[in-house]
This record gives sequence, C-alpha cells and structure tokens, in this order.
Amino acid sequence: MFATLNSLSSQKPETAMSIPKFLKRAALVASLVAAAAASAQDVKLGYNGDLSASPSAQSGQAAVLGMEAAIADLNAAGGVLGKKLSLVTRDDTSAPPKSIQNMSELVDNEKVSAVFGPTNSGNAMAWKHIANQKKIPVIGNVGSGTDITKPMSPGADNYMFRVSMVDREQVAALMAYVKKNTDKSKVVGLMAETTGYGQGGLKDMEEIAKLQNIKIAATERFGVGDTDMTSQLGKMKSAGVDTVVVWAQGTPIAQLVRSMEKINYFPLVLSSWAADNITFYDAAGKTLAEKPIFMRTVSETRTPAQQKLFDRVGPKLKAPGSFSFALHGYDSVMLYAAAAKQANSFDGPAVRVALEDLKTPVQGVLKTYDKPFSKTNHEALTAKDLVWIRWKDGKLLPYSDPIVGALAGADFKQ
Repeated sequence: MFATLNSLSSQKPETAMSIPKFLKRAALVASLVAAAAASAQDVKLGYNGDLSASPSAQSGQAAVLGMEAAIADLNAAGGVLGKKLSLVTRDDTSAPPKSIQNMSELVDNEKVSAVFGPTNSGNAMAWKHIANQKKIPVIGNVGSGTDITKPMSPGADNYMFRVSMVDREQVAALMAYVKKNTDKSKVVGLMAETTGYGQGGLKDMEEIAKLQNIKIAATERFGVGDTDMTSQLGKMKSAGVDTVVVWAQGTPIAQLVRSMEKINYFPLVLSSWAADNITFYDAAGKTLAEKPIFMRTVSETRTPAQQKLFDRVGPKLKAPGSFSFALHGYDSVMLYAAAAKQANSFDGPAVRVALEDLKTPVQGVLKTYDKPFSKTNHEALTAKDLVWIRWKDGKLLPYSDPIVGALAGADFKQ
C-alpha cells in the first residue's frame, strides 16, 4: 500500500491535471455536438383533435392528411428557414379532458412550435387558454365554433387563428337565405343538438334571426345520440313551421330527416355544414340525404390545384366528402410557414405578429390568401368564400336557385 501511495505522489503535476482537462474538453465537445444536433432538429408542428371517436373524426383524419402533404411539399423545397418540419398527432377521442392533456403534452413535452386542430369546437374552448398562456400559435382547420378565435379578454394578444368554416358565417348566410325566401319561408323554427357545438350554433341562429327581424315560431333541442325526433318535429308541425334551420353533427341531422319521414313532414331544411359528412349520408340514405341545403368551402367540382391534391390524398380519405378538411389542413400549414418566414423565427409571439400582418399573398389550394388575418380578425374564411351545397346522386354538388343567386355581401348580417 505504501508503494502505491508513493507511486501516485511521484506523478508529474501536468500528468495529474490531464484528467480534469480531458473532462472539460469532453464536456465542451458534447455541448457543441448537442447544439449542432439541436440546430438540425425538425421543427415540430402538432395536431390535437378527434381522429377516431365522434362522427367528425374523419374530418380530423382528412385535415392531418392535408397537413402531411403540405409539410412534404415544404420539406421538398428545402424546409422553412433551413429546417425541416415534422408533424406530431394526438387523438383526443372527442373528450375535452383528453384534449387538454394532449395540448399540455404537445407544448411542454414535444415542444411543438404551433398546434393545429381540434376536430371538435368544444375542445378548443376547453384549452384555448393554454395556447394563449404559453404563447403558442394555434391554427384551427376543422372546428367551426364561433367563439374559438375570440381573445381571452378585450385587447389581449390572441394566439387562436382559423382556416376553416365559422358557424356564425354559415348562420349569417342561412338566415340571409331565409330572409329573402319570402314566398316559402313564412314560419321559421330552430333545432339544435345539446352539445357545445349545437348550442353555440343555436345562440348564433337566435342572435342573427333577431338582426334579420326573423320571428322564430318554435325552438327544439335533441341529444346527439337520439334516433327519434318525432316529438320535437310534431311541435314544429303544430306551429306551422315551413322552414327549419338545424345545427348538429352529421348523424343526428340524418336521424332528424328520418324522423321527418316517419310523420311525413318535410319543411325546408337549412343545416350546418356537418351534413357533408359521410356519416350523415350513410344514416339518411340517398333520397333523404338530398333534403338539407347547407354550405361548405368546396364542392366536388374542383380546380386543377384542388384535383391535384385530391389525387394525392383521396385514396386515403375515409370519404371523398371530407376532402374540404384536407384543403384546410394544407393551407393552414402554408400560412404558418409564410408567417415563420416573414418573422424569420419560429418563436410564438413573432409568428403571431406575422400572421396578423402577412405582407405577401399566400397561394393556397383553396384560395389565395391576401392579408387573411389582422390584429382583430383571426378568420381566414368568410361567408363570401363558402359555396352552397346539396347531396345529389351521392355527390356533394353546388346548389343554386333564384334566392342564392340574389344574395349579396350586405345580406349576411351578423
């Protein structure tokens, strides 16, 4: 033992110091390698929405397909600010608690630079405070609830944007149709499912009916899982209602028209865009599916650019009718990329400011976006971007009549 101690004490000072020096150099090299790896990492984007559970899940699936196509195109062109983009998806199964958990996980654990979705409007309302607190831009591309993009408080910085339908814009158009349809829409009733989506739409319908001086003769509600609405329809019929404006998801709208058949009562039906969902068509059947008139962002008559995207993602869609959400998904990513490039940063506040003042028009597949957002308006699509639709022979085709042809921008009061 003494020999060992003597041998250690006899080492030269510079030899004894070599281990600490080596460790310092190793730590420096490791930090440089880590920094280089971090700079080379993909920029993560997140999708948080229903991909499996509710009738709207196919819409979320289509939005993800559109996002993936946009990311592939951007990466093939060199990425954004020299970085490749990647997509992290989380299925919230239409449940608000799960959606909140997903949002926290995407922001805190996955470190995404932006979030897209959700599929269901109520879930966006459940976690929009997280996006605003964490300063993470959200670009909705499915959920249409009116209040999603409203700031948390007047004048507050707002991180919620949208490239999709907006309930209030649809309602404004439907009520404008009712107002001009003086020959056939003399007694109007409102119907809505009891979910947050349905009741939010009902609130919009009641408010805009008042703006349009449209008297509502009857208002009825039904559960999202109800299969028989004959009781509610009986009250509509007794009130002499000739026009029903309904806000619900696809399957309940189908159960509504099936209930109309049971009592042989077929008023004019104007509905939310959820009637474009294949779950509506499948549940209603070909003949009854042709009853409602509604609006959406695209018909099955496509532009060349839209057809090109459809050819890419169409085979993966659960239903061709969900393609509109693929368009929204594609364009929402393109708008985010344009804002990041303008900001020269993926920093949330910088991207938000850029989104609110995009200097250069962005060529999307749905349309060209020329200053789509501002400080006070976070909606990229308005009533003038929507098309009237009706199912015909199993296809979502443009609908027109003299009333539709006579509508102008000033008619869409809201």
